[in-house]
Amino acid sequence: MKRLTAYGFSMMGAAVLAACAGAHIPPAPVAPPVSGLTTRDSSAVQLGTALATVEQDSAADQSALDSLHERSPDSLAAPRTNVAVRGEDVRQEAQSLFGNDATATFDIDVSNFAGNRRVLEYLEFFQLDSRDRFTIWLSRLGRYEGMIRERLRARGLPEDLVYLTLIESGLSNTAVSRARAVGMWQFMSSTGRGYGLVIDPWVDERRDPFKATDAAVNHLQDLVQRLGSVYLAAAAYNAGAGRIEREIRRLPGEPDTVDDQTFFQIADRRNLRRETRDYVPKLIAAALIAKQPGRYGFTEIERLPPLVFDEVSVPDATGLDVLARLADTSVAAMLELNPQFVRGITPPGRGVVVRVPRGRGAQVAERYADLPVNERITFVDHYVTSGQTLSGIAQRYMVTVTMLQAANPHLRSHALRVGQRIIVPMSGRVVPRGAWSNPPEPRMRRVSTRYRTASADGTRHRVARGETASAIAKQHGIGLMALLEANDLTMRSVIRPGDVLLIPSR
Repeated sequence: MKRLTAYGFSMMGAAVLAACAGAHIPPAPVAPPVSGLTTRDSSAVQLGTALATVEQDSAADQSALDSLHERSPDSLAAPRTNVAVRGEDVRQEAQSLFGNDATATFDIDVSNFAGNRRVLEYLEFFQLDSRDRFTIWLSRLGRYEGMIRERLRARGLPEDLVYLTLIESGLSNTAVSRARAVGMWQFMSSTGRGYGLVIDPWVDERRDPFKATDAAVNHLQDLVQRLGSVYLAAAAYNAGAGRIEREIRRLPGEPDTVDDQTFFQIADRRNLRRETRDYVPKLIAAALIAKQPGRYGFTEIERLPPLVFDEVSVPDATGLDVLARLADTSVAAMLELNPQFVRGITPPGRGVVVRVPRGRGAQVAERYADLPVNERITFVDHYVTSGQTLSGIAQRYMVTVTMLQAANPHLRSHALRVGQRIIVPMSGRVVPRGAWSNPPEPRMRRVSTRYRTASADGTRHRVARGETASAIAKQHGIGLMALLEANDLTMRSVIRPGDVLLIPSR
């Protein structure tokens, strides 16, 4: 693979052209002129505005995903679409889905389980409750589907596992769950690093659609080989392989074979968390609609085209807004091509590969070679600490409050939050490495609220001062690993007084 180099100034042949998939980012609005801002300062404002747009879009995705994951059996009334769910009616429904007039084919077992009550309930949820957002997610398939299917096919996996991304993240590279899983494939940091993804304050490859897909496909391949079933592997992707294996061992008798039906057998026993019990029904429902959107009333899907790009090597910290200017494109386009640069800038002190729109690689490399060092950066980001004010932050960086407000369109000067990120325009200066601050480690509840309401899945324990995970596990007569797995923790995780842990059934 050949790339264009933005330093050393030697052209290394034709730029790489590839199709990629990224979360759809609407064009960023053009910010109005602000007194005191230079042209390069305005570049930082555009970046701040584009980042705010991405944040809003991700929040809308997460709201829909939370609704999807939090649905309980009690919250689901009788289907409103008049789809029957028992006996002969189920057979007729399956016939209507897969009869002679059905044109879609699947390489996961959809037909045998299409009449499952939970599948039908999630079909209704996508069609009615979450219709607007699911329409957006279906449009994003155009960005991603070809690339993901190619990688699944190369590993000998069913290509329809692409639809896991619909229920994991809505195909959003910037999705962040309550448990801090990130990206289109919703990797926890420990699992992502285990599959070779770089995760640091500058680069988070869980957000890179290519590298995250490679990691996810490798993970799924390992799970299929370990468990012997695609649906069991999908459940393990959500809950962990150890938990699924334990539930298989709890089945009465000695099963002769383990297959996709085994998932529904263990799900019916209700020892798994509700989210895991419903994971495969969600997948089947999403696959049914994605393969035949018109059949389910999604008649106006505008699939986004695959992204195509060149790659350019960048040697040191450079803002994506600067690279956008060199490529004659928008900041939003650069963020969509490079979501892995979590701060809108390449990391200082190390070279990375940056994607630019197709046909612009040579232009960017040539212009970068002539770019003064003090014009590579137009901003720094500042993370608010306790007691800080906007005017104090402005004084620290020798800018005006108006400039800060322009670069941060949703900033409320009298309601700063500890840990909040603020873009600070810094045009025309050589930014020393010490000027960059690291984002604070988020303090969070290790168990999301969707687990706390599921009393049937186990009891809850509120951590007291001085307690450890091993002591809590011993107190409740369960293994330490079972406790950690039930709460998405690892041996390196920290629990704090007041945290609420789910105690799994023995």
